[in-house]
Amino acid sequence: MVKAISLHSVVPVRAEASEKSEQTTQMLFGELCTVLDEKPRWNRIKLDSDGQEGWVDAKMICPMKSQEYASYAKAFKTAAIVSMPMAYAMSENNGQTIPLTAGTGLTNYKDGRFEVLGVGFRIDPAMVRTQPAELNLQSLLETTRFFLNVPYLWGGKNAMGMDCSGFSQVIMDLFGKKLLRNASEQATQGRSITDLKKVKAGDLLFFDHEDGKISHVGIAIDSERVIHCSGRVKVEKLDRNTSGEICILSAEGHYTHHLVSIRRI
Repeated sequence: MVKAISLHSVVPVRAEASEKSEQTTQMLFGELCTVLDEKPRWNRIKLDSDGQEGWVDAKMICPMKSQEYASYAKAFKTAAIVSMPMAYAMSENNGQTIPLTAGTGLTNYKDGRFEVLGVGFRIDPAMVRTQPAELNLQSLLETTRFFLNVPYLWGGKNAMGMDCSGFSQVIMDLFGKKLLRNASEQATQGRSITDLKKVKAGDLLFFDHEDGKISHVGIAIDSERVIHCSGRVKVEKLDRNTSGEICILSAEGHYTHHLVSIRRI
């Protein structure tokens, strides 16, 4: 099968081979994929990072030779990572800049320089995390404060728009914890925490609306607060409604999502 790489900041991955089709996720700069199927202008791909499948505009990914792929895939396993919502890298080939969003892997990184397929780039070292941070209350607050007010976007996982599971996936990646893409998939990872009083910063909180199915995920700050993307990335309270169920309590005083599961990754 053909392997390919994205050399664009963000590539929409869609449910069908059409610009009008819903975006289900996004492929970031330097991410790898396998081409599963081809249509005029479109490729069906499977992302190496989390196994998500979908259709991308064929001109937005670059096929790779098998040896080239193997070498890059090995380097990607130890890549540094963009830790701020947005950073800019400059090509040493032509001086052009490219915006890179949080979670983007930087291969062969050292002292503000990284290399992709033989092309060198420069980036501000302050925007890069070379090792995963230890996940605790302080580090979680320091990391997530830069993402506050990022708007909600279905299928998004970048600073211009994220959905709830895209937000949790990117943030946890900064702490070296790999999540699957969707909330229902993430709810199968890690181990269960059954008592809210035992929740620690960084635990994942899963919610439903009315059908009992997991439809939303947030990251616990502590047993009383959650940071999540609903309309925008924000911090809200956890509280019991009149039925005794633990829910998110909005700033407007409305109970929204109902807590159904807690997982520690």
